[in-house]
Amino acid sequence: MTASLAIFYIFTPCLPANESTHAFIKCSRCCLVHVYVQRCAVLCAADVPGSSDLQILPRLADTEIVDYRPAAELERVYPMGSIRKISGQLRFDGQVSARGNLTSVTYQLPAERTSDDAFTAARETLQQQGAELLFWCQARDCGESSLWANEVFGNAKLYGADDRQAYLLLRLAEPRSDTLVALYSITRGNRRAYLHVEQFASSAPLGELLPTSATLLRQLRSTGKLELPRLSGEPQDAWITLVSRALNQDSSLRATVSGPSAGAWLDALIAKGVRAARLEAGVTEGKGLKIEVIR
Repeated sequence: MTASLAIFYIFTPCLPANESTHAFIKCSRCCLVHVYVQRCAVLCAADVPGSSDLQILPRLADTEIVDYRPAAELERVYPMGSIRKISGQLRFDGQVSARGNLTSVTYQLPAERTSDDAFTAARETLQQQGAELLFWCQARDCGESSLWANEVFGNAKLYGADDRQAYLLLRLAEPRSDTLVALYSITRGNRRAYLHVEQFASSAPLGELLPTSATLLRQLRSTGKLELPRLSGEPQDAWITLVSRALNQDSSLRATVSGPSAGAWLDALIAKGVRAARLEAGVTEGKGLKIEVIR
């Protein structure tokens, strides 16, 4: 039996009888050419050569690495706002910029998994490791997908529908607090979904990085809580402003405030215009500041 006939024998049981011969012709070179039978393509799917997963983020089931860029030292700018182009220049309200080592992985997701599913799973995994959210946007709040794909990430595979995208910038917990992780998920017009992950290890200390108030509010709405373990002492003015702005952007939201300095935080937030009726004192145990939505 020839090699081609052997392949034919393997693939035939997966195909309807009236498609076997046609599929064999297309699949005889192990699916390296276009196929009409989706099963054939799935059987031959493979990661790009030399690629690997990032240790901080386990791979989701049945995903495929379609783009991989090994660690390289470079200058990196991560937007912390909606992006747009004005007079040929990329514009955004805030950013984190540094020099360091960057590694990136792009996954194509299986048909049964949405880009939102993959994004949420990755975010939750990183938060369980203590990562701190710096900027989070979704859909059209992020700006144009074409700018994220081509200008920010330099990866045309990530160009898709503006309302099917999400971006998140996180900072890892100590002792890796000088490492950033960027997540970008997208669903293209052909319904293929992708998750792009970047790990950036800064060569110099990143210093104090504050999240946006919109990111704090999105986290409260999405997860029901806001945990800031670093805020263990008396409330700091910059953080009082951020948290109060987040709460005041949604006047219907009620929350409990917990932590060793919960009383001081309650007073500070009320002084910044958050109505006292919306806040309740929680437990004083624990580490740092914790705010939980009252359902």
